[in-house]
Amino acid sequence: MELVLNTAAANEQLSGIRQFTYLVRDTPGAIGFTLGEPDLATPEAVKAEVISALNADETHYPPGNGFPFTLQAISEYEARHHDLHYSPDEIILTDGATEGLFITLATILNPGDEVIIPTPAFGLYESVVRLFRGKPVYLPTEKNGFQIDPEALENAITARTKAIILTSPNNPTGCIYTKRTLDAVHGVLADKPVFVLCDDVYRELVYSGEYHSFSEYQDMRERIVVIQSFSKPYAMTGWRLGYVLADAPLRDRLQVFHQYCVTSAPSLLQRACVQALKTDVAPVREIFKKRRDYVYGRLKAMGWQVQEPEGAFYLFLPTAPYDGDSLRLCKRLLAEAGVGFIPGVYFGTEGYMRMSYCCSDAELKEGMDRLEAWVNAQ
Repeated sequence: MELVLNTAAANEQLSGIRQFTYLVRDTPGAIGFTLGEPDLATPEAVKAEVISALNADETHYPPGNGFPFTLQAISEYEARHHDLHYSPDEIILTDGATEGLFITLATILNPGDEVIIPTPAFGLYESVVRLFRGKPVYLPTEKNGFQIDPEALENAITARTKAIILTSPNNPTGCIYTKRTLDAVHGVLADKPVFVLCDDVYRELVYSGEYHSFSEYQDMRERIVVIQSFSKPYAMTGWRLGYVLADAPLRDRLQVFHQYCVTSAPSLLQRACVQALKTDVAPVREIFKKRRDYVYGRLKAMGWQVQEPEGAFYLFLPTAPYDGDSLRLCKRLLAEAGVGFIPGVYFGTEGYMRMSYCCSDAELKEGMDRLEAWVNAQ
């Protein structure tokens, strides 16, 4: 008897990023610059709120979209810090940004719909699009300084285009879309029935200069979904908490998939969310900026022609002249130098590899010393 699975699930592979990370983890003595996970501890005041919630027996079902006090805190935070005005009934507290992306794409996609993904990009996007029977459409940016070319965007749009996913600061490049880029994207999309998913989870980790998100274009409010996470700025990756902001009619449909997917975010963690939003992330930002400066300086001294990241905690290194095959080079560096990077092919852009500098200063120095020794031996 043959058992037939959903072909979308049967044909989809597990994350190459995770698989290569496990390979690095299982290599004795290797230093891994792989996962984008802060090595810092969750702030004590945030952790204390969970203890208080447990002691208060806040362990029962919460409202599906989040407790009113949680949604109110998010609404006030976004208005005060980012001039985004979404009422509590336009917010859903999710089980991480991943769920936010999942329910958004589930809500808007019909079979055959196309989603434009500027590359390089986090591999999750294309996988989830395919799981919902959509078609990923890739928009390369590496020849344009990782900025979106409006003419290329215009050419990528068809009658089946349903959405575009914008990530700034970007994973894996650490680059930020300029105001000029965003204005150009807005000019292309303003009169088209295309949703814009703003994956802004690294927004609080911007090191310098002026930052803008496409979420600012509120004339397109009914088509914009802002996806956020507590993971990166507050070192809460394992808490699996995030939220989405969407215009009320769209949020009304998003909550359907949210309810049937996870029911709700955990009740005992929600006061911790409120406390996290009160936390000053400037010290964390300064730590990662210092690491960025150190690693970028070391790489430039070795001769790597890498673009300086403006946010997040990644660098995207070209693999030339050593090897145009990113997977092959990353395997060589792991075996020969004992350092682990993520192949660029897993981000839809061959000829690069991603380095995450979410590790201690001592590990960064040792890893850069090993890489420099390998480079000098070539």
